[in-house]
Amino acid sequence: MKLQAKRAEEVELNLSSLVDVVLLLVIFFMLSTTFVQDSRLRIMLPEAGSASVERSASPVVISISAQGSYRVNDRALVNNGRATLAAALRQVAGDSRRMPVTIRADARSSHQSVVTAMDTAARLGFTQVDIATVSQSAEE
Repeated sequence: MKLQAKRAEEVELNLSSLVDVVLLLVIFFMLSTTFVQDSRLRIMLPEAGSASVERSASPVVISISAQGSYRVNDRALVNNGRATLAAALRQVAGDSRRMPVTIRADARSSHQSVVTAMDTAARLGFTQVDIATVSQSAEE
C-alpha cells in the first residue's frame, strides 16, 4: 500500500491589513503633530530685592499718556516725534548720560510709544532705563 505523502500547506501571513493600520497611524500622527518650532527669546530675568536702591542723581522721568504724548520731567513736548523727545532728553540731562531714566506709561498707551522712548534713551547713551509700575497692593 502506497501512501501518498501529504504536501505541507505553505502558511501565508497576510500583512496587508497590518500595513493599512500602521499607515493610518502614521498619517494620524503626522496630521496631529505640529512641526512649527516656536521661536522664543531665551532670557534670564533678574531677581528683584525688596530693598530700595539709593540713587545719587534725580532721574529723568518720561511720562507717556494714553494718547501717546510725551512729557519729560512734567514738561509737555511740542510733538510726539523721536527727534523732539531726544532734544528734550539732551536738554534735561546735559552731558551726563549716567542719569537714570524712568519711563512712566499709562496702561492704555501703545507699546510703540514705550519702545520709542526706550530706544531714544538708549540711542542717546543712557544705560539706566527703568519702567515704573504700580504694585498690585497699590491698585486695590
